[in-house]
Amino acid sequence: MKQSLLFAPTLRDMPKEAEVTSHKILLKGGYIKQSAAGVYSYLPLGYKIIKKIENIIREELDKIGCSELLMPALQSKDLWVESGRWEAYGKELMRLEDRHERSFCLGPTHEEVITSVVRDFISSYKKLPLALYQIQTKFRDEFRPRFGLMRGREFIMKDLYTFHANEEDLDVWYLKVRKAYQNILDRMDLHYRIVRADSGNIGGSSSEEFMILCDIGEDTIVYSDSSDFASNLELYDLKVGDPSPDGVGHILHAKGIEAGHIFKLGTKYSSPMKANFVDRDGVSKPIIMGCYGMGISRLLMAILEQHYRDEKAIWPKQVRPFDVHVLPLDKEETPNFMTALDLYKALKEKGIEVLFDDRTESAGVKFKDADLIGIRHRIVVGRRANEGIFEYKDIKEDITKEITLDELLTMDYKL
Repeated sequence: MKQSLLFAPTLRDMPKEAEVTSHKILLKGGYIKQSAAGVYSYLPLGYKIIKKIENIIREELDKIGCSELLMPALQSKDLWVESGRWEAYGKELMRLEDRHERSFCLGPTHEEVITSVVRDFISSYKKLPLALYQIQTKFRDEFRPRFGLMRGREFIMKDLYTFHANEEDLDVWYLKVRKAYQNILDRMDLHYRIVRADSGNIGGSSSEEFMILCDIGEDTIVYSDSSDFASNLELYDLKVGDPSPDGVGHILHAKGIEAGHIFKLGTKYSSPMKANFVDRDGVSKPIIMGCYGMGISRLLMAILEQHYRDEKAIWPKQVRPFDVHVLPLDKEETPNFMTALDLYKALKEKGIEVLFDDRTESAGVKFKDADLIGIRHRIVVGRRANEGIFEYKDIKEDITKEITLDELLTMDYKL
C-alpha cells in the first residue's frame, strides 16, 4: 500500500490522555483516536491489526468445531429478568428505554441472548454438544476507564458458548477451548499465565483467566517458580517466598492484564431460563453450558505493551500490519524514487504485504513514523541505490546492513 493513501495521522506531541507507553504509541502512531473516556475509534492501522487478531481467533476456534454467529448488542430487559441479573449486575450495565418505554441494555456479555437462541432450537441430546461464538462490540459503564484500551466502556470482544448433555462433555470441551486459547496467545508471541480466578458477574462453578504478564496490569498474580500453579491474589493470599500450594517450588508475584476468561457455567442460565433438552432416557434436563471470553481490543494494547522497545512499536509477525516498509529518501520522479517504486511492485507480486512511503516528507519524519508503525523489515532506498545497494534494517533484532537488490528479492519477510 502507498503510505500517502493510508490514513494514519501520526502526532508529534504526546496526547494529554496518554498514561502508559502502549497507549502513547497507539495515539501517536495514529492507530486509535479517543472519542470519549473509554471510547475509541480504531483507525485503519489499528483496525488492520485488530482484524489479524480476529482471524487468528477464528482459525483456532473453527479448527475445534466452533461456529460463528452474530447476536444483537441491544438486549431486552425481559431476558435479564429471566436470568436474575437485571438488578444483580450493577451499575456497569448500560440501561436505556425505547420510544415505547420498553427497557433494554447494551450488552456487556451475551449469556442471556445465547441461551434464548439455543433453547428455541435445541430440544434433544442428539443436537449436543454445540459451540457458538461471536466477535462483537460490548458495553460496560466503567466507573474509571483507564490505560486506553485496557479498561474501556466500549470494546471488542470474542465470546464463545458451549452446550452439553453432561458434565463430562463440558470438561472435554473446556480443555479443548483452553488449548485453543493457548494456541491463540502463542501465535501472538505473548508471555502469559493461566490462573485460577473468581467467576464474578458471569458465575458458574469454576473459571480460569489468561493473564498477559505486564507491569501495567491491574491484577496481581501469585505463581510458582517451579510448576504451573498460578492464581489471582484474590483467591490465594500468598506472599513472595511462600511454599506453592501444589507442593512444588515457591511463590512469586507478577502483574497481569486479563486477556481471556473461561468458565464452567453449568446450569446457571439454562435452569432459570428453561433451556432444556430430553436425554437418552427421555428425561427433560437443563442444558449444561460453558462460557469463554477474550478481549480483542485489549489484546491490541497488551501485545504492544510486551513488544515495544524505546517507545517504538515492534509488532509480532502474525499481527503486524505489513511485512515490509520501503522508504525512498529522494523526491518523486527521481531515479532513486523510481527504483524504490519498482522494488515495492516486485515485492507485492511475491505476495508480500508492503507499505511504500511515497509521501513528500523529510527523511526524519519518515523514520519517526516508521518507528511508530513498527514493521520489522525496513528497506531504505538512499544515496547508494543507483549502485544497487540498499539499507536493510531488522528492527526486532536491531540489525542494520547494506544489501543488494537480489538479496532483497529473495529474503524471507514472513519471519
